[in-house]
Order: sequence, then structure tokens, then C-alpha cells
Amino acid sequence: MGVLDGYRVVDLSIAMAGPLAAMRLGDLGADVVKVEPVAGEWQRHAPAGGATGNRVNASFLSLNRNKRSLAVNLKSDAGREIVHRLAATADVFLQNYRPGVAERLGMDYDTISALNPAIVYVSMSGYGESGPYLSRPGQDLLLQAMSGAMLSTGRDGDPPAPAGTYAIDAITAYSAFEGALAALLHRERTGEGQRVSVNMLDAAIAVQMQELSVFTVGKVPQRRGTEPHGHTYIRAPYGVFATKDGYLALGMPRLDGLAVALDLPELAAMDGDADGHTRRDEITALVARRLPERTTAEWLEICARHDLWAGPVYGYADLVADPQVKHNGSFVTYDHPTEGTVTTPGFPYGLSASPPGVRMGAPLVGEHTRELLDELGYPAERTAELVAEGVLACEG
Repeated sequence: MGVLDGYRVVDLSIAMAGPLAAMRLGDLGADVVKVEPVAGEWQRHAPAGGATGNRVNASFLSLNRNKRSLAVNLKSDAGREIVHRLAATADVFLQNYRPGVAERLGMDYDTISALNPAIVYVSMSGYGESGPYLSRPGQDLLLQAMSGAMLSTGRDGDPPAPAGTYAIDAITAYSAFEGALAALLHRERTGEGQRVSVNMLDAAIAVQMQELSVFTVGKVPQRRGTEPHGHTYIRAPYGVFATKDGYLALGMPRLDGLAVALDLPELAAMDGDADGHTRRDEITALVARRLPERTTAEWLEICARHDLWAGPVYGYADLVADPQVKHNGSFVTYDHPTEGTVTTPGFPYGLSASPPGVRMGAPLVGEHTRELLDELGYPAERTAELVAEGVLACEG
């Protein structure tokens, strides 16, 4: 039994952040109903990396397990009535529409909370629900750029580089997930529903609590040096370095220990906390010149012997084959009715009494439309009429 078993989530979100937040609720046992257009949600038609799949592409499949699909035209009165009846039975209602769209469709907080005062209504946006940036596109790369984080890494004069993951989408998703759980706990204690507002800009700022506090409280400027560096506010050496046959990641190892391990006695005379910042470029250059003399495996063994923080630089093929990843069960494998046996990332947490799990793979468009309308009390004849009118789409 999942910890959210018996709770219903209405998911009107698209792309990554909203669907990921809703999927995490589904992983914990909630009945998540994905409300999507009769032609299917946008992500079904925009496969990341070109991984199209058979009938469900990899990106949609990865973000929509443990959900049922209701394919409905919300621009029709009959379609809105169906979702309103669904919302009246729900515990969480989640949407990430562009500003003004929820109101036009009758899916805004005032409308939904009037139907269900106990609802936890999660509204997700790019920059907030008011203010000068209301109409700006809330896209991951654009928020990474605006967050300031890109200028915390790399070398002065080099172009800022984005993260190798959809970092702001993921951070926003977990913010929404956390907010929904907090609001549900509040409701358990008080019986009161509420609105949860999450935006990508605030999420990107909040996750940099250390870096931005160093800047705002410590008054330390954000400064990239002449040598590549992993983070402006972490002492050297910190980053990825070339070896004889690949790369090695070094995470601020002790300078006295590193001096012995790399046979660089000049490091032993330095103070890690002071010189690690003020002489950052010098230290980085010394280390960068030494590491190409040996292989990554050799350096990893040497660093382990001297208790220094070092690690390999993986590609995805290395990651999925790693023994610790296998031991942790970091990926889940299950059978999908159209995509066959699939393996995707699993769960970022464990619960001893009510663990998350995969109950179903990502649905086909409208796969559960008839089932859901039956639960809402619609006669089969009326459902068939709505399908014929284009209000609904059904699989099979």
C-alpha cells in the first residue's frame, strides 16, 4: 500500500516539471489522472533525443508512469463539465498553464476550490503569477541562464555552459511535489484546502541557498578565474581534469595530502582554506599539468590510498553498469503494453512502511477515458456520444 493510496490527483500539466511532480505523487500510491487534449499532451509529440518509441516515446514514458489518461477537449462545455466533476472527487489539482489559460478554461483556483473547498491546488509557472515577467516563456535553459548559476563554473572569458540535465525543471518539480505534500498534511490537521504556488525562478534561487548567501551575506563576488573551475565559491582544486586516458573529478582534496599523492611539494606549503581561494588558478594549473601522467584508474587508486575526494567521470553507459547503481536498484524495469520491457530511473527516496512502486506504465492517449467517466457516473451511451462529438478520445 502506498502512502498516498486513496488520494486522487488531477494532473493538467505538460512538458517536464508538472508531469514529474504528479508522477512522484503517483509513485507514492495516488490515483493520478492525466487530463490531456484529445490529440495527446505536447510531450507525446516532442520526443527528447529523437527516441520515438512504438506508440509512447521515451520522454513521455519517463514522466507519466502510474497515471491514467483522460483525453478531453477542455474548450467544450461538456469537456469542462467532465473535469469539474473529476476535480470534485480529487485531493490535488495540478496545472502549469501559461498565464490566463486556466481562467479561460475554467480550471483556475477560484473555480476549482468553489467546487471542492478541500482541494490542494498546485499552480506552476515560469516567473510567478504576476509581475513584469508574466508573459516570458518558462523554459529550463532560459531559467538556468537567468539564475546566475552558469557564472559559478568554468573559466573567465569562456561562454557560460548549461547543466547536463534539465536542472530547473527538476528542481521546480520537486518544489511542487514538496508543496503538495505539505498542503495535504495541513489539510489532514485542519481540513482546509489551499493554493500552492510554485515558479521556476524562485525554485532556481532557493536551491542556491549557499552560493547566494555567500554573495548577499558574505559580500564575496562571483568571480571566474583564468583556469577552468567547478564552482567559484569552492576552493581549488575543484573540477574535472584530464588524465592519461580520460578524466578525473577532484572535489576540494586536502592540499597536504594532494601534495604527497601527486608529488607536488609546493602544495604542502599552502593553506587550503585561504590559498585554495586566493591562489585558485595557480593550484588548478599545477594539478592539471600533473594528472595527464597517469591513467584515471591509477589516480583513483592513489587518491583512495591518501583519503582524497576523487571520482570517475561517467557517461550514461558507465552509469547504468555501475555496481553501486545496480545494488541500489536506481533503475526500475517493467513491462509496458506497447513499448515492451522498459528500464527507466526509479525513485529518489525509500520508505520502509509504504515504498514507492510502479503500478502501471505511461498511458496511451485516452486509455482510461471510458473507465474514468464510468466512475464519474456517465452512462456508456453518453460517453459514446461525447467521443463521436470529439469532446473525448478513447483508446480502443
